[in-house]
Amino acid sequence: MAASSHTSVKPRDGVSALAGRWPLLGQRQALVVYLCGIVALDLVAIAVFAALNDFRWSHLATFAALMACGAVCIEATRRLGMPAGVSRDLLSAWWLPVALLLPPLYALFSPIVLQVLLQWRVRATVLYRRVFSSAAIGLAGCAASTAFHAVVPDVSALWRGSGSTIVLAIGCAVLFTVLNTGLIAVAAHTADPDTRWREVLWDRESVMLDVVELCLGVVVAIACGINLALLVLTLPPVVLLQRSLLHAQLQAAARTDPKTGLLNAAAWQREADTEIVRARRTGETLALLIIDIDHFKRVNDTHGHLVGDQVLAGVAATLRSQLRDYDVVGRFGGEEFVVLLPGADVAEARRVAERLRTRVGRMAIPIDDALITVTISAGVAVMSLHGDDLIELLAAADLALYRAKELGRDRICLPAPPRRPRTLEPPSEEPKA
Repeated sequence: MAASSHTSVKPRDGVSALAGRWPLLGQRQALVVYLCGIVALDLVAIAVFAALNDFRWSHLATFAALMACGAVCIEATRRLGMPAGVSRDLLSAWWLPVALLLPPLYALFSPIVLQVLLQWRVRATVLYRRVFSSAAIGLAGCAASTAFHAVVPDVSALWRGSGSTIVLAIGCAVLFTVLNTGLIAVAAHTADPDTRWREVLWDRESVMLDVVELCLGVVVAIACGINLALLVLTLPPVVLLQRSLLHAQLQAAARTDPKTGLLNAAAWQREADTEIVRARRTGETLALLIIDIDHFKRVNDTHGHLVGDQVLAGVAATLRSQLRDYDVVGRFGGEEFVVLLPGADVAEARRVAERLRTRVGRMAIPIDDALITVTISAGVAVMSLHGDDLIELLAAADLALYRAKELGRDRICLPAPPRRPRTLEPPSEEPKA
C-alpha cells in the first residue's frame, strides 16, 4: 500500500495567515481541488453504502478481527518509525480481506481505523494527508469489493477452494492496487508537475511489493473465511514482512538528502568510490561534475529559507531528469551538487554539463506573483586526465568551479592546464666571419 506525501509550496497571496493553521490552503489550487474531490467522493460512497448495507453481527466480528490484526501489526512495528515521503507498508494484508469478505461499506471504513492509529501511535503528519490516504484506499477497496461481490454471489466459494473464485479475487486485488496507486500518483504529480510519472507510479521494486501485498491479502482472506482463529497463524509472518519492509525503507531514507531526495554526501561518496573502482578495472573513462547554484545566498536573504529549499528541490529534480539512470547524483552540501558520469569523456562531460546549465536556467519557481530563476556554474574533471581517484577528481573539479565563478558564473569550466615552465635559453652565438 502506498501512502501519500505532497510537496509543499509557498502559500498563495491572501491565504498566508490561514495556511499556517490549515496547511492544505498553502498547496496548489489544483491539488486542493483534487484532494477535496476525492474526500467528498469517499463521503458520498460511505453515505450510499451505509443506506444499502444489511447489518450482520458476523460481518462486524470479521471486521473487528481484521482491524485488530492491523492494529497489532502497527504496534509491533511502530518503534521502527515511518520514513517521510511516499512510504510503503503491508496493511493491505488486512484491507484486502475486508474488501473480499465483507460488503463495500466496511472497505470504506477500514482505512479510517488504521490511519487514525498510524497518526496517533506511529507518526503524526499533516492531517489532510491522512484524510486523503484514507479516502483513496477506501475508494479503491470499495471498488474492489463491489466488483467482487457483483461477480461472486456466494463468497464462501473463495475458502472452499473454487479456482475461478480465487482468480476473480486476485483480479479484484489487482484492481484495488491499481486504483490506490493511481489516486496517490495523481496527487503526487499534481503537487509537483515537474515530477515524471514513472517516479510516482511503478518501478520494479514497487511492482514486487504490490505482488506480495496481493498474495498476502488473498491468503489472509481465505484463512479468515475458513476460521477467524486462523488469523493468529497469518499475523506473525505479516508482522515480520512489515518490519523488514520498514527497515529497508528507513535504511534507504538514511542515504538520501531530505530536502532534495538525492543521495547525501556520504552515500554519494560510497557510490562514487564503487564506480571509480569499476572504471579502473574495466579501463573505461569517467567524469565528475561539481555544480553550484549562483548567488544562492541572495535567494535565502530575499525570499527566506523555505523558498530556498524549494529552489534546491527544483534544481535537484531538473538535474535528475536530465541524467541517465546509472549516473550518480547527490547533494554535496549547501547549494552544491555532485554528479558522476560513468563512461563519459571530456566532450561528453562538457555536453552534459552544458545541458544541465541550460535546463536549470530555464527553470522557474513560482513565488506569490513572481517567478524565481537561478543559474548554475559547474566544474568538470575527467578520470586519468585530471585525477586518478575520487579525492583528486573532486579537487580538480572544485578548482574548475572556482575558475567558472571567477569568470562571471553561469558557465562550465575545466581545470586550467598546467603552465609549462619557462627556461632561459642561452644566447645564440653569431658566426664568426
